[in-house]
Amino acid sequence: MASQSTENPLTELADRVVAGARVLARQDTSVKNDALQAMADALRANTDAILAANAQDVADSQRDDAFRDRLTLTPERIEGMASAIEEVIALPDPVGRIDSQWLRPNGLKVGRQRIPLGVVGIIYEARPNVTSDAAALCFKSGNGVLLRGGSDAFRSNQAVHAALIEGMKNSRLPAEAIDSVGFVNTASREGVNAMLELEDHLDVIIPRGGKGLIRFVNEHSRVPVIKHDEGVCHIVVDGTANPEMVDAIVLNAKIQRPTVCNSLETLLFLESAVEPHLDRTLQALHNEGVELFLDARAANATEVPHQPATDEHYHEEFLALRLAVRVVDDLESAIAHINKFGSKHTEAILTEQYSLAQRFVDAVDSSCVMVNASTRFADGNQLGLGAEIGISTTRLHAYGPMGIEELTTTKFVVFGSGQVRS
Repeated sequence: MASQSTENPLTELADRVVAGARVLARQDTSVKNDALQAMADALRANTDAILAANAQDVADSQRDDAFRDRLTLTPERIEGMASAIEEVIALPDPVGRIDSQWLRPNGLKVGRQRIPLGVVGIIYEARPNVTSDAAALCFKSGNGVLLRGGSDAFRSNQAVHAALIEGMKNSRLPAEAIDSVGFVNTASREGVNAMLELEDHLDVIIPRGGKGLIRFVNEHSRVPVIKHDEGVCHIVVDGTANPEMVDAIVLNAKIQRPTVCNSLETLLFLESAVEPHLDRTLQALHNEGVELFLDARAANATEVPHQPATDEHYHEEFLALRLAVRVVDDLESAIAHINKFGSKHTEAILTEQYSLAQRFVDAVDSSCVMVNASTRFADGNQLGLGAEIGISTTRLHAYGPMGIEELTTTKFVVFGSGQVRS
């Protein structure tokens, strides 16, 4: 890659990441897995230091409770970060795999071989676990990564990155490849601006955060962007659904961890579900402290305390114990609502009718579509991808949770025996 102007303060760091990525791409799976295990071990060994740094970030944060929840680390969450790296170790290495091959009439043997994307830039906000998740996934898939976390989690991200580098140094990894995991050591907005100009170093940028960050990156980046936008997730309830299943799934989707992007934000009852489900389910939500916003039809079917729902509520990613509720005539009306208000993240239907479930799966355009399961399963780890780089809400080049497979592309490999084109 050509060097960029030295006016960019990140050029030197980006140069090192590019050079490190070239060395990393040549390492075999055993070397990469050995380094990943050392990184997981180092996270555990540095738990106290990471928690101390995180405590400072949390103490300084002036953000709301939902944001602070995403920011906060605990010993259990750090163990989860280390375990996520170990799950990445267990995944098959896609690099070098031949996905398909065929023989041309002239004798040419053509194949498509999976290769790393190159160097990935990650711009993210509150969650310090993204530092280790993104590093592990990019590392296993042979990519360099340049990490730029949010200012609220700056000390936490520094501590996590330092632990990962310590682990890499204690492994069989060549020293040059350690630079493949770079960290932007500034909390200023200039760090983001500088990353967005690294078109000669970065192959793709993945932003993870709120609307403002996604919009800013998309509008100003000179590097291709894979957007990981907000999660306005829906559950549609049909009258045939099992009552215990309805309550269990709806409560899990809304209250298990309301501050994350795959939590439930709008609950749609088909007309057939009003009598068998609506009042009971809303009462259960109310009992768990969920603030409800109901349309007129839902309000007429229950005496549960609520406020009127508006279109603004249907558009909103609450990330809190707040929920919009609407009654719709039928499945087609539910699909129309999702198309209008959804963010193409995750939708679910609860039903015992196979034809209804199949119509929902076929018609809903979101990146994850669930049948009789919580939206909380829209997660790379839960879907068997190991840790995830994020959940893409755009189709180029991945859609939904992105694991190591989605951090690779393919090149054509052609074997001949002297053929020339006529």
